[in-house]
Amino acid sequence: MDYFSYLRLVDKKRELLFYKDYFDEFYSAQTAKVKSKVLWTLRVIEDLDRIPETYIKHLAGTSGLYEIRVKSRGDIFRIFCFFDDNKVVVIGHGFQKKSQKLLKKKLRKLKKLKMNTMKKKNLTSLSEFIDSKVGKKGSKKRDKFEAEYDAFKLGVLIQQARQEKGLTQEQVAELSGTNKSYISKLEKDLKDVRFSTLQRIIKEGLGGHLEISIKF
Repeated sequence: MDYFSYLRLVDKKRELLFYKDYFDEFYSAQTAKVKSKVLWTLRVIEDLDRIPETYIKHLAGTSGLYEIRVKSRGDIFRIFCFFDDNKVVVIGHGFQKKSQKLLKKKLRKLKKLKMNTMKKKNLTSLSEFIDSKVGKKGSKKRDKFEAEYDAFKLGVLIQQARQEKGLTQEQVAELSGTNKSYISKLEKDLKDVRFSTLQRIIKEGLGGHLEISIKF
């Protein structure tokens, strides 16, 4: 995308932190594509006030543990965390979807880790992690990462607006004169989208308006 487009402009709503190097061990073992998708998802959780349940949900039967879900080419990666005021603390390793038996075993360990994490030691911010793994702002690699994140975030914002309106992808497609497949791809991170089509989806499909910001 050669422009910045958002349904609404938002500041970072919370800070995401990693406990020790558990997450780093999981992250380092992934492909480049999965690594990017994971970091984009974590950034969305920092940036948005209301996060679609597609990306994070409370784990039933636990006291304050949440599961961050990252989908990539049919695989589902799960990352566990908890909220501490305006912070999200990631604890434990991320892993691909496993059986309920293994999940229960892992949750027992995570509850102990949560208690240790409350001491607020050995914590690394998401911003620091991205700087070290992707590169500092202004570097070529970081610029590419940020541009791709903008496209991903746009898809999440459209999904969020659609769900708040109580509309299905089929209904938005019909209202905006496109098709369900296009709406689905847009919500999942469609890299190339015509500006006129985006305007139509937001105005006619969602009943909103598009705000554009150019930042230097």
